[in-house]
Amino acid sequence: MAFQPSQRFVRLSLLVLPSLITLAALWITVAVALSIQTNSIREAAAGRVQEVASSLANLSDVRTAVEAATTAGTSEDLADAADLAQATARLQPVAELVARAAGVYYVVVTDDEGVRITHPLASQRGVQVSTTNRSVLEGTPFLGTETGPSGPALRAKVPVRDDDGDVVGMVAVGVLEADISAEHEEALNALLPWGIGALIVGTVASSILTAAVERRFRRLDSLASEHAQMSRTTAALKEQSHEFTTRLHVLHGLVSRGDAPEALAYIEEVACVGRPSLGDDGGGMSGDAVRDATMHAIRADLLDVGAQVEFDIDTVTAFDDELVSVLANLCRNAGEAGAAKVRCTLREHDGRLLGSVEDDGPGVDSRTAPKIFLPGYSSKPGSSQAGRGIGLTLVRRILMSRDGTIEVGSTPLGGARFSFEMASSR
Repeated sequence: MAFQPSQRFVRLSLLVLPSLITLAALWITVAVALSIQTNSIREAAAGRVQEVASSLANLSDVRTAVEAATTAGTSEDLADAADLAQATARLQPVAELVARAAGVYYVVVTDDEGVRITHPLASQRGVQVSTTNRSVLEGTPFLGTETGPSGPALRAKVPVRDDDGDVVGMVAVGVLEADISAEHEEALNALLPWGIGALIVGTVASSILTAAVERRFRRLDSLASEHAQMSRTTAALKEQSHEFTTRLHVLHGLVSRGDAPEALAYIEEVACVGRPSLGDDGGGMSGDAVRDATMHAIRADLLDVGAQVEFDIDTVTAFDDELVSVLANLCRNAGEAGAAKVRCTLREHDGRLLGSVEDDGPGVDSRTAPKIFLPGYSSKPGSSQAGRGIGLTLVRRILMSRDGTIEVGSTPLGGARFSFEMASSR
């Protein structure tokens, strides 16, 4: 069986969905902002170390000191800290000053063999660098992350050239990855309170909105329930109105025939609570009087709409309220549908009443036939008027309560034929 979500589930989904969308959008925004901030911090650090390294490599004092230090050693006999002491004395203060001013961790200057002239750690001065620098010493700058004595660092390495353009050393400027991570955490700590605040505000606002919408839904539910109750009450009143109209027609027939005692007895029977059915042997008016009054009332009713009715009734069972209602509503339905001639037939066989009402009207379209017994449905002109769409519904309900059936078909008269059967009595 396919899953059918309940109305409450759908409603809760509609209420919760905006909150989830708000929270998801907020988290995505924070994540994107942090990603952009991280990239911005790294790009700024890369630009800073590259700019500092290039500036120092082009500084005349640095070039002169490095060029003088190249004579202190060879590839076979590297210079040591003592050999480079004079160059270190000149460049170490400059390196430390630039490092502090530029906000970088270290500024290292080496000779043409990669031996450090300057370094934040004194023990590393006069020691050849541990990373590969052949490409830099051959004249190609480098920018990237490498691991040295102080740990992983984002480094920029720029060759130092003499006046002839030959590489005589290099300048390496680095920022520790730990410092970049710390800067990222600092940015995160600055952004996080705003993100949490926005999350709280968004959640509270969404909750308030959800509560307001839920109240509106409950109000609509209440109105819908009241409307359904009013619809049921209206339908019941319409049915009672139909039954009352039928009884008035019977009463009119009795009065028109001058049967004042019968009319009085009829009024007493229909007005009493728990009254016996019309025509019962428990006293009151006779079955023939009810039958004759019913036929008279139906004739008068159909004459008002320009139709004539022909009766062919042969029963021994007295007419009761339900049989009167079935005949009156079927005949009235034929007249209101535009028929000029209506024929009503009723027979009794083996405790069953077999009847039909046929006319010469427009008939019933096969496409609308299944709908004509539905409450409130009517194909007649002015069907929006109160009281329409009740008669056939009432007929079908009475027949079902009496173990009966009804069928719709065509007739030689040219219109519709309603054939029914029901138990002679309850």
